Amino acid sequence: MKIALVLIDNVSSSSIQKIINEYEERLKHYCRFELVTIIMPKNVRYKSIQEQKDAEQKRIFQQLKSNDYIVLLDEKGQAFTSVEFSQWLQKSINTHKRIVFIIGGPYGVSEQLKTRASQIISLSKMTFSHEIIRVLFLEQVYRAFTILNGQKYHHE
Repeated sequence: MKIALVLIDNVSSSSIQKIINEYEERLKHYCRFELVTIIMPKNVRYKSIQEQKDAEQKRIFQQLKSNDYIVLLDEKGQAFTSVEFSQWLQKSINTHKRIVFIIGGPYGVSEQLKTRASQIISLSKMTFSHEIIRVLFLEQVYRAFTILNGQKYHHE
């Protein structure tokens, strides 16, 4: 079982990158985890919103395999508690070889990518920077694995 997180653009803050690296290392104890960063050409941000979404979609689709279970992270998606998310993750792991979580660009994702997604999940109704959402998401995946393994990380 493999979990991939596909997202647009690099992290510019070294302190945030340090936290991301820490959670990536922790996740290796539970699953094969891959962080895929798609770098968009600088001139893309001067195009229309739809053109930006289309350019991002094209690069995201290049990272996907036909049997991937695609999950979009979006504030309009389904919300879970940490325990509910861990249960959902366990079911997904049991039925899919590779789960790909996608964080779209600043304007969200194209309709075609939404259609391709099997699930849309919200980490919050609030909007966060791409750097912060990476940390939040990785922490929640790590938390989910500790819950599933009965470890004392999560308190309820």
